[in-house]
Amino acid sequence: MALLSRLMPPVLATGPAERLRAGFGAFLGILVTALASTLWLGTGATPLLLIAPMGASAVLLFGVPASPLAQPWAILGGNLVAALIGVTAARWIGSPLLAASLAVGGTMLATSLLRCVHPPSGAVALTAVLGGPHIVALGYGFALVPVGLNSALLLAVALVYNNVTRRSYPHHAHPPAHPHPPKAPLALDEGDIDAVLADYGEPLDISREDLGVLLRELLGRIEQRSNER
Repeated sequence: MALLSRLMPPVLATGPAERLRAGFGAFLGILVTALASTLWLGTGATPLLLIAPMGASAVLLFGVPASPLAQPWAILGGNLVAALIGVTAARWIGSPLLAASLAVGGTMLATSLLRCVHPPSGAVALTAVLGGPHIVALGYGFALVPVGLNSALLLAVALVYNNVTRRSYPHHAHPPAHPHPPKAPLALDEGDIDAVLADYGEPLDISREDLGVLLRELLGRIEQRSNER
């Protein structure tokens, strides 16, 4: 049982309303992206209207819009870079399996260096290699249509929907709904936060700014609880 509990992810601190908001946002994002792509490309381009990685992008953009992996440069830069790398691998490497593997690995490396890591980009790279003759025939145009078009449309919906539903997007660190600031000012140095994260040894899906806000709030709540005793 202990092993099984370690395999389960932690319970997210989200209620039914947030789950419904995220689910409807993903539905709306994919629907608008598909309809707008249809108007742009016409119904004769059915296989190219919407690529599967957009489903994963929608989960990030609407489900966890505060994630660094879901920010505008992540989806646009990550997906475009992945498409270019995937097409290049498909053109120059004879073995599809080797090309697919190198495309995903190259995408991970390139997007890390360019600060646009976006998990669905790995699927974009795979699609460029293994998507079939209609994808291969597009060549580097695949990066613009459908990848660039789909990504831009989905991002546009996310920008409107997340802000209308009161989620900061592009995300910026902000106080919680019911702040408890500590009485003594807490001077946090970004260098110290970076050093702690580096010493932790594993990348975390949260920005240093959000960590600072959460730490101040946590200390403020501890201070208030201590004063109430």
